[in-house]
Amino acid sequence: MLPAVVLLSGCGLGIPTDDSTATTQSQGATEPTVQIAGAAMKGVIQQGLVVANRLIADKDGNYAPQRQAAKPVRTAEDGSYEWQLRGKAEGWALVELQADGSTRMICDVVPQCDQAGSAPVAFGQPMALDSNFSLRGAGDLSMETVNLTPLTHLAVTLAERGANGLSPNALSSAYTTVENWFGLPAGALRLTPPDVTQLDNMTSVSADAIQVAIANAAFLALVNDNAHWNSISDVLNNLTAQVSATGQISVMGDGTNVALADLVSAAALQASELQVTVDSSIISQKLAVVENRNVQRFKTIADVNAGSDTSVADTGETTNAPAGDTTSDNTGSTEGVVETGGDTTAGTVVDAGTVAGTTEPPATETVPEETIPAIPANAAMLSWTAPLTRENGESLAMGEIAGFEVVYGTRAEALDQSLAIGDASVDELLVDELTEGTWYFAIRTLDTDGNRSRLSEVVYKQI
Repeated sequence: MLPAVVLLSGCGLGIPTDDSTATTQSQGATEPTVQIAGAAMKGVIQQGLVVANRLIADKDGNYAPQRQAAKPVRTAEDGSYEWQLRGKAEGWALVELQADGSTRMICDVVPQCDQAGSAPVAFGQPMALDSNFSLRGAGDLSMETVNLTPLTHLAVTLAERGANGLSPNALSSAYTTVENWFGLPAGALRLTPPDVTQLDNMTSVSADAIQVAIANAAFLALVNDNAHWNSISDVLNNLTAQVSATGQISVMGDGTNVALADLVSAAALQASELQVTVDSSIISQKLAVVENRNVQRFKTIADVNAGSDTSVADTGETTNAPAGDTTSDNTGSTEGVVETGGDTTAGTVVDAGTVAGTTEPPATETVPEETIPAIPANAAMLSWTAPLTRENGESLAMGEIAGFEVVYGTRAEALDQSLAIGDASVDELLVDELTEGTWYFAIRTLDTDGNRSRLSEVVYKQI
């Protein structure tokens, strides 16, 4: 198995009783019902009041919730809820959460959560929410799962601006647009975000789900960092007002409104801070991936919007990669800005414990470091291309790659620190908090059978 080519760039409602379900069933013995389930996650929202209604089109094709008299259900201690809706599992539904005096949210910001007029609440502890706090989400009833987060709330607000109201097409497009704003993978808003205060207890959580959770955490993180915002409701209401009025949110900031760049920057910082709170090396590396994604998203926002319009359009289109990104083709050749790079074909594991192969010398190109913006001075950005074949010539599918291991240190012959990446789709990593001196890096590929390739050629960066 060939190791990856590694490149280095500088860089007020009641709780329902059991009678409520019985009433629903008694209205028609043969009438079908569909159960909607999901979770309310900002941090975990406990004892929030949830109602659900079908989205129905009128004769003109305008979609709106079919409001019915029904008692809300409360979210559980893990933020989950269940709702029984009369009728078949078809069409879409709008789900809404409202806070009251009994509602609590788990603080998901490191090291603490601040709200004006209240004492700080430590990370992982419950905090009160004001009565203005609300969340909305929408989903296809055939999927039967609708999560409620600040991100889905923005998406519903954006969809309402469509010519046909909350139509399925408008909602699908709005969900995609919000994912693009925050640099999230397609479909990410449908993922149930994990409780970031309990990451060590999760063995199978994906980096994508963690990224969504941290993006939601960023909304409250801004309250800690900016005295202009007194509560999470202030931040969320400002953003929904922007979206409702224009279909856009401020990108780089105008001194008054919450900016997308602020949220992405806060998410990157939270991903970094959370790495200190977890014991699992696997979770730590997934957090490092999320941190890097947010750093790169911030860089893209800054580069694309430098000297141009400072708003995000509601087209759902993604921005182009900024000048200065490092790109590699499948042969390992490199274009773009590279401080130190390598074209490496190192040995692959033919069977467990057996390593064979040759290593080609690296091709190196050096350009001034200042041409690459937004990479901290004490950090190095690594990028690589996953191998396509094993050394014996057999093809190596992406599904056979379990991930990568980056090793590094201050001596080329003693790379005594390592970072594991358990995601074959990841092709870059920001290694930060490096001390002054020369740092050396190499990478190996790990396959799903537990085999490891030899290390790639060593590359370096002077800090």
